[in-house]
Amino acid sequence: MSKPPLQCFDAPPQLKLSLLWIAVMFLYIYNDYFNMYLPGAIEGMMAGELGPFSAANDGVMVGLSIMMAIPALMVFLSVVLQPFASRWLNVFFGVLYTAIEVWTFSGSRPFFQLVVGFEVLLTLLVVVFALRWPRRPD
Repeated sequence: MSKPPLQCFDAPPQLKLSLLWIAVMFLYIYNDYFNMYLPGAIEGMMAGELGPFSAANDGVMVGLSIMMAIPALMVFLSVVLQPFASRWLNVFFGVLYTAIEVWTFSGSRPFFQLVVGFEVLLTLLVVVFALRWPRRPD
């Protein structure tokens, strides 16, 4: 006697996109956290150095704050915006953040590259899921 198949929940595209952005945010946080364990990282932070951005001045910090706020906001916006707006914002920011992640890949440590690889995969999935957003039957 065979068992019936497992029950499947088909999440709406808004929820899938929101969950992808949450996963991306966790990976960002963990990569930055692990990076602090590298020799000289804390000393560089205390000296006001910010990796490839060099000096941690107000302009750079505002720019980075905006850059990190967008994925966090996409967690919410993916669910509450109308489908058309949500779809195209997810496509735009998915492509943009994939490009940012690819830019940070070169010359980084292996652990960082591994996590960035997952970030790239997830942001590409954001684009794919947004582009494949199902249409309502008429």
